[in-house]
Formats: sequence, C-alpha cells, structure tokens
Amino acid sequence: MQKYKNNMIQYRILETGFFLADGGAMFGAIPKRAWSRKYPSGEGNCCRLAMNCLLVWNENRVVLLDTGVGDKDLGKLSYYRFQDLKDLTGLIRMQGFEPHQVTDVVLSHLHFDHCGGCTYKNGAGNLQVTFPNARHWVGKSQWENYLNPNGLEIDSFRPQDVMPVMDAGLLHLVEENFELFEGFHLKLFDGHTPGQIVSFIETGKDEILLFSGDVIPTKAHGSPEWISAYDIEPLKSLAAKIKLKELTSGKKANTVFYHDACFLPE
Repeated sequence: MQKYKNNMIQYRILETGFFLADGGAMFGAIPKRAWSRKYPSGEGNCCRLAMNCLLVWNENRVVLLDTGVGDKDLGKLSYYRFQDLKDLTGLIRMQGFEPHQVTDVVLSHLHFDHCGGCTYKNGAGNLQVTFPNARHWVGKSQWENYLNPNGLEIDSFRPQDVMPVMDAGLLHLVEENFELFEGFHLKLFDGHTPGQIVSFIETGKDEILLFSGDVIPTKAHGSPEWISAYDIEPLKSLAAKIKLKELTSGKKANTVFYHDACFLPE
C-alpha cells in the first residue's frame, strides 16, 4: 500500500487481517441479488471482511485509528474464522515507529474487531497495554454503552480489550466533536452503536481523508439505505450516513473503509 504525504501529515493504511461474516447480516434488508453485485460472498454466504487500521503522523504526533482484533483469546471468536492476521506493532515498526512512540489511539468504537489490539498478553499471560504512552480516545456514550451493554451488543464487548487502558489512566472520553490537532477532526455518530467516532483528516485544499469506521463499513454500504443488520438503531444509521455525505459535500473525500477487503483509496 502506497504511503501518502502532504505538508502537514503522512499516513499509511495498515491491513491487519480478515474474517468472515454472513452476507445477509452485513447487508440487512438488501436482497442478495443486489448486494452481491457490489460485494462478493463465498461458501455459506460469507463475506470476507478486512480490518484496515490507519496510522497518521506529523512532526509532533503519531496517531493510530483502530487496532484490529489483536491476537489474544481468539479461540472464543472462532466463528469469525480470522485469516492472515498481521502483528499491528510490526506494521507500525515498518513505518519507523515503536509502540511507545504512538501518542494517540482513536477508537471508532469498542467492538472487539476494532479495539482488540489495544492490549496483549505477555509471556506470563498477563494483560499489557500495547501503546503505553498513548491517549486512547473513545466516544463518551460508547464508553457508557460498553460498561452497560444492550442485549444485542453484549457479545461484541470484551473487558480484556479496553479495561487495562482505563486502569492505566490512558482513556479519554469524547463528549462532542473536536479537533485533535490542526486538520484532524473527531466527529460523533450514532446508529451502528452509540458515540462512534469518525475521523476527518485534512490532506489538502478541499480534500480530506475519511476514516468512517462502521458508519460506512465497506464501499458497498455507501448508499444511505444500505444498512447492516448489525446496526443497533437503523434509522440513526440512515441519518448518520446522510450527515456524513453532507459534511463531505464539495470536497474530495478519500475514504478508508475499515471492513472492505476489495477496495482501498488509490
């Protein structure tokens, strides 16, 4: 994957691995004869989904957007048949940074496939924070949902992924939209799950890099009404996607689709 650069920032997509999910669940009420023209499926109607994290840096900050599923306790998640998993810290080292140099981790939300890499187990089997000097940014309503999950999401949250981050004093809650640093904006959206963070990164005049999380998980979900059955509040998902399009209107938006195994920005 090509490295991108402008006068302010550089960034690199980190392809951390894949898993399988049911196509009917991924595309909800959209008939297979429609969605299969935009996204492939294989045996058992399963779609191969990616976990595309993003590393962004300038002379002062090194920011990681989502952390993939990690490598701990995956036996309990065998249903998803994880494939071709890559070591996140190794991918970061390939860009010239050590884990302790990461200054910020922005978590779109706290489902295990987006935040599992926040922690790892050392040789003694004890949980450790992967990025010990990083502020970990989480939507406040997402954190509250994580602590008291609804019945539909309870299996998507794992205490071993994020609680050690909180215990280390590294968790920072986002209550409203704000600018992490010049040209790097965090905005909150509901629908798939409460308080999901979408990152807007200015890469040029009227040009942005968009990390859409699960507001738009794949390019095939770009139409507002193409809503996953995994979304907890579909009408809020619809509103979120419409709002996202409004916010990017008139700009060239290169979108990193976290779960798209078929498309990445040129």
